[in-house]
Amino acid sequence: MLSYKKSINLILTIIFLFISTALFSQEIIEFRGINRTGVYNETGLLKQWPENGPELVLKIKGIGKGFSHPIVVDGIIFVTGIKKDTLDVLSAFDRSGNLLWETSYGRSWYKSYTGSRVTPTFENGKLYVSSGTGQVSCIDAKTGEIIWQENIIQKYKGEIYAHGDAENPLIAGDLVVFTTGGEENTMVALRKTDGSLVWKTKSLGGAKSYASPVLIRHNNMEMILAQTTENLIAVNPENGEILWYYNLIRYHLQSQGVGANTNPPLYFNNEIFVTSGYDHPGTKLALSDDGKSVQEVWKNDTLDTHHGGVVLVEGNLYGSNWQNNAKGRWASVNWETGKTNWEQEWFNKGSTVFADGMLYIYEEKSGNVALVEPSAEKMKIISTFKVKDGEGPHWAHPYIAGGMLFIRHGNVLLMYDIKA
Repeated sequence: MLSYKKSINLILTIIFLFISTALFSQEIIEFRGINRTGVYNETGLLKQWPENGPELVLKIKGIGKGFSHPIVVDGIIFVTGIKKDTLDVLSAFDRSGNLLWETSYGRSWYKSYTGSRVTPTFENGKLYVSSGTGQVSCIDAKTGEIIWQENIIQKYKGEIYAHGDAENPLIAGDLVVFTTGGEENTMVALRKTDGSLVWKTKSLGGAKSYASPVLIRHNNMEMILAQTTENLIAVNPENGEILWYYNLIRYHLQSQGVGANTNPPLYFNNEIFVTSGYDHPGTKLALSDDGKSVQEVWKNDTLDTHHGGVVLVEGNLYGSNWQNNAKGRWASVNWETGKTNWEQEWFNKGSTVFADGMLYIYEEKSGNVALVEPSAEKMKIISTFKVKDGEGPHWAHPYIAGGMLFIRHGNVLLMYDIKA
């Protein structure tokens, strides 16, 4: 007869598998939730945590060194990490933390801040992932078998910037899209089925940045927004035509962080917001009706998010800013006007996501996590707890799936129950 604790764990597993399957079976599941916006389509979550934080229901050690967050598909947890010092490895775990398979998919970044950077992208039974040195792989989600693999940076003479390749592969219809940078191309599109080349863009110069591209729909027209170390660019996914580009490096006036564009652009209501730390101003651009040009709307010097992402909630942007590489505050900016709503100290800068009416922030230096009520008036912290497991910077973004909050710290993955 099962013990009470084992019975509860079995029930939780069944519930977790049911919820995950219902939500995610055939969707694209990727970095930072819905369209890479930092928003997770979850409901029924706690609006206040217990005094010591939400219940920790799973701890997985030995996932490999890294800064990427996991994804959950049909109850299976997928996460990347560096193992054997030089290999990026994708691992699959069940709800109990048992290892189902692990696959080495390329050489990791080895020069600075070593740790896996990339969250896999899932669609229709396949995982798409890139290594810290620019190898892109398609992997079977059930078996871990590599279906195809291409060394994009080597094959298309791309150029990786100072701290390694951190781009999460983008699915655009039948294509896997990846930024190369360099003097020959800016971006390539591969066929999802076999990795063969479909198109490549011309080069606008500059290396690839740390930011991942996003796919948007503007006036019934799809376009890919991507960043190099010099420009924000828009690409037609049908043929690789560069529709327009906007020079970002002109605002990189300090000697530090020149070219370090870090966060996915946010698109809303025909407008685009980009931000990247290092005193580079957060900038909002308006797209023309035909999608072939942009015009600057405003710049804001407060919300220069380093690499923790920003979210847009009910007309206001939320994130942290950069004072230096080791310090930053939290801030909110009005989407329409570009005026700063507030700027506030809370331990240190970090990452921000949103689900079910609440912000989840994860401070990068000491591992403090907070549940925050969105407000244009002030930073309204409702509950907090501190991550004590793992080592290294707390750079992985929080991830939310099936009523669970996932926090990755280095070699350890933690799962908290945040269901109401």
